[in-house]
Amino acid sequence: MAVRVVWFRKDLRLQDHTALAQAVQDAEADDRVLLFYHIHPDLIDTFTVRHDYYFQTLQSFVSDCEDLKAPVHFLYGELEHAFQQLVNNESSIKGFYFNYDESGFGKKRDDQLVNWLHDKGINVYKSLDHHIHSAGEIEKKDGGYYKVFTPYFKQWQKLDKPLRRKVDHQKLKQHAADHQSSYKKGRNKYDSLMKQCQNDWDGIGEQAALERLDWFLDGAIYDYDHDRDFPAVDGTSLMSRYLRTGAISPRTIYHRVLEETAGKAGVKGADTFIQEIAWRDFYNMIFHYYPNAADEEMVEKYRELPWEYDEDILTCWKEGKTGFPLIDAAMRQLNTTGWMHNRLRMAVASFLTKDLLMDWRLGERYFSERLVDYDPASNIGGWQWAASTGTDPVPYFRVFNPTRQSERFDPHGRFIKEWVPELENVPKKYIHEPGKMSEEEQREAGCRIGEDYPDPLIDHKVMRKQAISMFKKEK
Repeated sequence: MAVRVVWFRKDLRLQDHTALAQAVQDAEADDRVLLFYHIHPDLIDTFTVRHDYYFQTLQSFVSDCEDLKAPVHFLYGELEHAFQQLVNNESSIKGFYFNYDESGFGKKRDDQLVNWLHDKGINVYKSLDHHIHSAGEIEKKDGGYYKVFTPYFKQWQKLDKPLRRKVDHQKLKQHAADHQSSYKKGRNKYDSLMKQCQNDWDGIGEQAALERLDWFLDGAIYDYDHDRDFPAVDGTSLMSRYLRTGAISPRTIYHRVLEETAGKAGVKGADTFIQEIAWRDFYNMIFHYYPNAADEEMVEKYRELPWEYDEDILTCWKEGKTGFPLIDAAMRQLNTTGWMHNRLRMAVASFLTKDLLMDWRLGERYFSERLVDYDPASNIGGWQWAASTGTDPVPYFRVFNPTRQSERFDPHGRFIKEWVPELENVPKKYIHEPGKMSEEEQREAGCRIGEDYPDPLIDHKVMRKQAISMFKKEK
């Protein structure tokens, strides 16, 4: 009996799934469709909050598959050793289906495995599924890729968008293979990972993704162009976490946005949201063409910048104890929830690199541990943007003023007071600079600056000049 194998990774869903749809469509009368997941040792050498969220999403996906009578099988071990188990267990693999990664660790892994499978004489069907447009799909007229987003986006808008891929669930149910008894080692490892998951997440898996998208399209999207900048407002889609785990596809989001907003007034918010989807494609393309971007600056002349390093100050930044209320609130939100509002990601990244003059890689690595929606391409791209070392970055002489960011985007201090409770009773006029309170006002607010809440780590005006000077010397 021939088997068509479908490999799941960051595409943990049963709807609009290119590889799965193709495998089910190709399945002939006596074919079995075997669903499996490979647990790679290199991806679980640590177990952070990001892993917790991801593996609970996997658990939700496994449950959905079991409800459909299409069980997920598990492999564990180094790549070729683990997949040899699959080849040994399945005597006749008719096709191997998966959604290909175009950048980072995933690309190296996928390329290695494709070569290995070809050597075994196994037919491989790899699909481009994780983005609307692939890394090589949008090119400049004279050839090559775009390094600036605006002209890239103009071309992105002109291209026809891929349609959603319907998965025939009834046919999948009929052809699903159940060979779980042959994959006990992998199943045991999966069970042990589930025991490490401890967080009680609000919103896991495919159904939660679809429900959140419904909520967003029901109203919030029409004010998205404005509300997305204010962290105290629940005005964002939260789709990034679901895209990261693959609980929803970017095609589903794109087409649902167009369907729900067609012919309606106030579509500026929808246009802005679509642009964010394009940014995701853009950074995937950039990481594809800059495979070393995780470790080195994309702008070569900035690869020798003399970044400073102070473990105590870095810890203050990580723990939200910098003395700048919005920065601290943002970091505490990250540490507590595994997520940070996008406006704040820019602010804290600018603060680390331009106010503290610390290496952007330190921040990028910390985000990789803490963000449940951590996407290497977007995160690396965002950090290099803020540090002025990447492609199409903020100019080095534009340094976010953390106090001004606070005044503009949390004017009443609602977000600050939610995440920095020691400032809860600080009057509005001081919430962005609590150090300006007199001793009597501090007593009335129950917040002694320097004791209950820290003094500012740095003088922004001084550090801004130093940051600009550091970049100028490298020009």
